[in-house]
Amino acid sequence: MTTHFALAGTGRHPAFMDLPWEEPLAGWDTARLVRMAHGVSRHVVRFVAYEDRVYAVKETEPAAAEREYRMLRRLRIENLPAVEPVGVVTGRCRSGGEPLPAALITRYLDYSLPFHYLFGREGSPRLNAKLIDAAVVLLVRLHLEGFYWGDCSLSNLLFRRDAGALMAYLVDAETAEHTPGLADRRRIADLEVAQENLIGGLSDLVAAGRLDPATDVVAVAEELGARYRALWDELTGPEEVDADDRQAIERRIRRLNDIGFDVEELDVAFTADGNRLVLRPALVEEGHHARELRRLTGLEVQENQARRLLNDISAYGAYLASATGRSLAPAVAAARWIADVYEPITAQIPAELRGRLEPAEFFHELLEHRYLRSEREGRSVPNPEAVASYLATVLPERPEERLLAVHDDA
Repeated sequence: MTTHFALAGTGRHPAFMDLPWEEPLAGWDTARLVRMAHGVSRHVVRFVAYEDRVYAVKETEPAAAEREYRMLRRLRIENLPAVEPVGVVTGRCRSGGEPLPAALITRYLDYSLPFHYLFGREGSPRLNAKLIDAAVVLLVRLHLEGFYWGDCSLSNLLFRRDAGALMAYLVDAETAEHTPGLADRRRIADLEVAQENLIGGLSDLVAAGRLDPATDVVAVAEELGARYRALWDELTGPEEVDADDRQAIERRIRRLNDIGFDVEELDVAFTADGNRLVLRPALVEEGHHARELRRLTGLEVQENQARRLLNDISAYGAYLASATGRSLAPAVAAARWIADVYEPITAQIPAELRGRLEPAEFFHELLEHRYLRSEREGRSVPNPEAVASYLATVLPERPEERLLAVHDDA
């Protein structure tokens, strides 16, 4: 039997030929091994480092590895937040010929945080809400694109900071399926699985002393269900308005834009009497603000970060208009903001502190720091002073989070 490597994006990733594929993952002994924080897995998972990149290797059956690899690739093609699939290794066997399981290779998601790290570091009543909101948005996005997950759980999610909120990423696609036009019964079944798994995950946190024993885990799971249904209805539900209400369509689109979704197709129909219109979004996609920021600046950031940066661009454009006496086109204001504000500020992050926060999250926190200082001191704190203060007193106290090693895991 010959070991076979199927690798995506050759040239962007290593060839992995130097790893001891003739040994079970549990017995690997290589200098490339690193211990990274991660959720509970049914399979053996090891992490290997190549320069500043880390990859996860999961041992599983050949058919399962190839199926999950294809599913992760499809999720990425649909621009859904999931870990990046890198390759599948099959035909592994020991030196004596004994067959070994296949292996799935994925790229470690930089700045990603498992749920137990978040609870260990910053457990608070608000954290429950942020975790639920992130999981709900991910689950709704999957269902809108026809994906049934089948195993949504805290252990199968990674979270990235997103301008004070969290964004959830799918880690394990082993049970995922794709069906154009996902049936409602499958959506509801997927939601019920997520709720059951959430109860189990939160109960484990209570038992480990990382969550207040008084927490009603069932109520938290019910809140997840309620928020899911509310978001699903907002994104897909019909809305009936007067036929002569010319602003109704624009209002519905703006409402969806405000919560971060673009409307790519909207069904509009008259009621039987012809006096009312029924509006129903037919195709929506999350990432409204992220796409707008990318169009204006080329920056690739998450949705809430993009919303915050767009607001700062708007404020800077207003400042320039006031200073020059003429208004600027949004693209011009954005170009000036990148050159005059964002890049000079983020360039000041010392090399030894760059792994603490992503640049966009650093900028968001800096704006918060500037605002709080201005409120406390009763004056407008300028950017240079706020940057110096934040770099001296706040960022050094934050832990390294780009690559979260086990010894960093609270």
